[in-house]
Amino acid sequence: MTAPAAPSAPAPADQPPAARPVRQARAVRLGPRSLAALALVSAVGVAAFTWPFLAPPTAQLSAHAQDAPWLFAGLLVLLVAVVAATIAESGLGPKAVAMLGVLAATGAALRPIGAGTAGLEPMFFLMVLSGRVLGPGFGYVLGSVTMFASALLTGGVGPWMPFQMLAMGWFTMGAGLLPGPDRLRGRTELLMLALYGFLAAFAYGTVMNLAGWPFMGTLASSIAFDPHAAVGANLARFVAYCLATSLGWDLGRAVVTVVLTLVVGPAVLRALRRATRRAAFETPVTFDAPRAGSGGEPPVSPADPSVTAPVRRPT
Repeated sequence: MTAPAAPSAPAPADQPPAARPVRQARAVRLGPRSLAALALVSAVGVAAFTWPFLAPPTAQLSAHAQDAPWLFAGLLVLLVAVVAATIAESGLGPKAVAMLGVLAATGAALRPIGAGTAGLEPMFFLMVLSGRVLGPGFGYVLGSVTMFASALLTGGVGPWMPFQMLAMGWFTMGAGLLPGPDRLRGRTELLMLALYGFLAAFAYGTVMNLAGWPFMGTLASSIAFDPHAAVGANLARFVAYCLATSLGWDLGRAVVTVVLTLVVGPAVLRALRRATRRAAFETPVTFDAPRAGSGGEPPVSPADPSVTAPVRRPT
């Protein structure tokens, strides 16, 4: 016969309670429908940028004067589809829409600070950090909406606007696709974001050059697109065109993005992650069953319509 086990000693009174696990700020996940919507809008964007290169040499092109309104209308529909698919699959609600509006308004307000001065555009660093914290799907919509709002604010509405929305959406989405969103922190993450912002700033300018370069007349410049030339010759012309026209703007944009990411990036990342944790976008709302009354009172029936079950708020 074995002796009964001795009762465990109670914890000392001065022992601190067990620390509660800290919830990580997770990016908004992408489901199959969200991925399909993003793939569709990206495919439409690639087609919009590249179709002039597929036109026959004798075609008369007119600098997106005809296709830009249709592209803008289709882009808005596809952006709504991305948002709707993300909300349906991730359970996002008004909090996510509110954060989207706040970040888009902030980015739109940052753009006029340096627009028109050597490419100094501080909004790009905010797009990098927001895409990193909130994920690629949220980032794509944020980038496009921010560019649209900033165009309205600065009066930059024209045939180029839908192409800017597409390029900025890709720019912000790329930040959400960087590795280690849940575990990489500190200086390593900051350096990675700064490097991405530097390279993506040049990529943004290069992609935007594709929207106007095919419409330059070959007689106007030796660096214009020549529909009769070989691919290699046109590639050399395009590189020369980028160096001659947009290198200064792209370099200024890249340097400003790197400096702001390294200087104010840690504080902005903490603020975004704190807001994401407190918002708890994907936390389901559940209801507690009514408890029995205390002090000898009879239990309340859950079917009683006069009693409302308390809401369990996400922690």
